[in-house]
This record gives sequence, structure tokens and C-alpha cells, in this order.
Amino acid sequence: MTAQTLPVPDTEIFPARIKSLEPYGPAEKAGIQPGDMLLRMNGQAVTDVLAYRRILTEGDVELEIGRPAALQPVPFGMPGIGKDKTWRPVGQPPLPEFDQVFTFTVSWEDPGIEFEDVLFDGIKKCANKCDFCYIHQMPRGFRKSLYIMDDDYRLSFLFGSFVTMTNLTEADIGRILNENLSPLYVSVHTTNQELRQDIMNWWKLKVKDEQAVDVKGMIERLSGIDLYTQVVLLPERNDGDELDATVEYLASRPNVISTAVVPIGLTGHRKNLPDVRTFRADEARDTIRRLNVWRRRFLEEKGTRFVFPSDEFYLLAGEPLPSEEEYEGFPMLENGVGMVRDFLTEGLPQDLPRELPQPMKVILATGSLFAPTLDLAVEPLRQIAGLDLEVRSIPNVTFGDVTSVAGLLTGRCFRHGVTPGEADLLLVPPTTLRYGTELMLDDLSLTELRADLKMDIRPGGATLGELARVILEGALSSGPQWGVSAHAVKEERGRA
Repeated sequence: MTAQTLPVPDTEIFPARIKSLEPYGPAEKAGIQPGDMLLRMNGQAVTDVLAYRRILTEGDVELEIGRPAALQPVPFGMPGIGKDKTWRPVGQPPLPEFDQVFTFTVSWEDPGIEFEDVLFDGIKKCANKCDFCYIHQMPRGFRKSLYIMDDDYRLSFLFGSFVTMTNLTEADIGRILNENLSPLYVSVHTTNQELRQDIMNWWKLKVKDEQAVDVKGMIERLSGIDLYTQVVLLPERNDGDELDATVEYLASRPNVISTAVVPIGLTGHRKNLPDVRTFRADEARDTIRRLNVWRRRFLEEKGTRFVFPSDEFYLLAGEPLPSEEEYEGFPMLENGVGMVRDFLTEGLPQDLPRELPQPMKVILATGSLFAPTLDLAVEPLRQIAGLDLEVRSIPNVTFGDVTSVAGLLTGRCFRHGVTPGEADLLLVPPTTLRYGTELMLDDLSLTELRADLKMDIRPGGATLGELARVILEGALSSGPQWGVSAHAVKEERGRA
């Protein structure tokens, strides 16, 4: 490694903070440390982890690393704000001062570096103001990253997030094609261009290429890129015959792999926003029937059902869920397509105990939409002597009663929906927790919630079988958590 004491170059750079290093890897052997920052590779600015990987394929690569003079309060890249809660304008990161700038070279090998973020130059923002945008109807008080209107094709490729493509530049399109960033996940909503503009309301000043808003033109221009598409459906707007036309066009394009159809999601915080509503049960049934016509036709003609209604439509309509086979491998599970069926696929264990060593009250907390299905699924567990099992529909006091899905319940919702000490064990949906943490959307932790509600609290399982194991593990190992069984207290009060 060559160390120099040099100022940061005047040329544009996007410093990428290093999170960790592979033990005994080239970077660690070169003396690089966590907290150092990648500045350039072979003299080029590096915008994201995709560019980093691409440059490594050139063979002999010189990496330029800066060591900050002091801990920087504002990270670079995602999510677009610093840990000190200040905004960082995209494309204009505040450059730190460096004690030293190092260079080291690798030859056809991975340096062994993991970065704090995957985007070094900041996240690409949305150019639209969609009638159904969830961010515009978010209540106040959440962490600022939840209010960022991201619409970044790189995150679509890396993590499967949906993008509208209306903010793409000619350079972006060229990069997608040249680097074969496939598949991408695209929000179409409708292929009627006039209707799409009416629903999405893109800002002309934020649209960098007028061709990018032409969804048919973009799909055809990206003919070499596999596309998973979605339609957010609004009653009496892009449903009915408009939905038929959208599905027919998308199915005609060889690069469109499948289409998910999901209902509009609303909260109780829609001030100064367009007047929209959710689907009624009869409208949900009509949508399912309409799409089933296409699904049968596509299965016969294409060997795939191609279009998949989200679980919410079936639950709203009171219709049976499709079989596991009909989801064809669950390609868009994270978009709410098949999550309930996937949950139910692993059934309850065969070797359930006949009774518990001591009485146990367990509450399964969930959203109002899923509660009836869950209640029916866990019915066999109620045959276990000593297990008092309640499925509780938790009102969403954060987003409003119109929000019925379990994943948007917050710590505040559980505080309001559960009485302290009324149970021994509370299971919350794992989808309410930030990935890899025990933090909920409102940053309340399970530890804090346990203290507030005076009971053991755990995340439930991702499948029915796993949920049963969590229940039994808690029932057999937890015991009363606060010196007295809440279940016994409840019995004394005559409410068991």
C-alpha cells in the first residue's frame, strides 16, 4: 500500500464509507480499516456498488482510499440523510477532510470490502406525485428515511424495489442496457398514457428525458431486460376495461415476465390529497373474476398464469386463496402476492403436545385483514390443554382504521391494543420489525414494549408451522414473566 498526505482531488468523487473487511483479504492486508472511504478506482469516480463490481472486472485495479481526519456525522449514499438528521443534497456530498490518501492494487481478485451503503452518489428521487403515494399520506414523527421518495433503478436491480422509470436519463437507460441490469421491477399502473399521467402526475421539471414517461416505449426499448411489473389498482380509475387493456399489452411483450395487481393502500392522513377510496368486496370479487379469465387464457397459451392478484384482493373479497402451485414459485412474494398462501403452506406440526405444564395465555396480534384467516389456521392449537390462544385484530391507531395490513402495525398500535399484563406471551408479526432488528416502524423496540406491556413479546413465525413452534417454545420455556401469571389473573376476573 502506498500512503500519501494529499488533499482530496478536485474531480468529482463520491466517498463510500467502508463498513467491514474480509479477514486476511487484500484490503485488510493493505492496511485498510473500517471507516476508511473509497474515493476512486483506476482514477474513476465510483457511483455505487454496481460500478465498483464492474470496475473490478477490468483486471488490474488501483483503489484510492481516504482516511477521514475525524468521524464524519453525515454518511454518503443511501438513504440521503445523515445520522445527525440533516439533509444531504443528492450529487453534492459534503467532502470530509482526510489525514491520508492510500492506494493499493488488486489483480483479478475481490478486495474483500463491504460498504455501509450500496449507493455512493445518493439515491435517485421520484419525479411523480401519484394519487396513491404512501409517503404523501404518512403521519409525522417517523425517522426521516421513511419520507424519502426513492425511485432508483439500481435498487430495483439489487433488491427488487419497484420503479416508475419516469426519472431515467439517457445515460441511465444506456447503463441498464450495457450492464444488463436484469431483471428490473417496474410500476406500470396502466398503459393508457393519458390515464397514467393523470394518476401519477409527474413533474415536468423532474423528468429529465421526455421519452422516459412513455411506459410502452420504455418497455419496448428495454426489450433485452426482464421486467417484473405491477399495477396499483384504483377503483373506477385504472380497473375494469382499462385493466384488461393493460394486462393484454404487458402479456404481449416477451421481456415482461409477470404482472402483480395490488389494491390502493390508504391511511387516515390524506389531507389536501386527491379523493380516492379503497375497494369494496364486490369490486374485489369482480377484479379477481376478470383476472382469472386472463390467467386461464395465459396458462393455456404461454404456460404461465402471468398476472397475479395480491392477497388483499382475495381477503377483501372473501374468496379462497389460490393453491401453492398457482403462484408459480412466488416470484413477487415481497409485493404481497402469495404471502398468505406461503404462510399456510407449512402446516402445523404433527406432534403437538396434549397439554402444557402450566396454563399459558398467548395473544397473536395481527392486522384486521389477516385476523380471520389466522384465527381459523390456529384452531387445532386450541385443543392443547392449558393453552389459551387468542388471535387479536389490532386497530391501527398510527395510520388509521383504513390501514388493515399487519405489516404497518407499530409499537404504538400494540400499546393501545393490548392491556399490560393481560397475557403471558404476545406474538407480533415479523413483518412489523425492521429487517435484522427488533425495531418497529415508530422505532419502538421489543424490549421497550415488553417493559410497557409487562409480558414476554416475540416475533411470530413466517409460516404457520414456525408460528406454532414459537408459541410452544414460549409456552414451555417462558413461564410467567412478571412473577404472576397474567392468565391466572384473567381467570380470577372471570374473563377467560
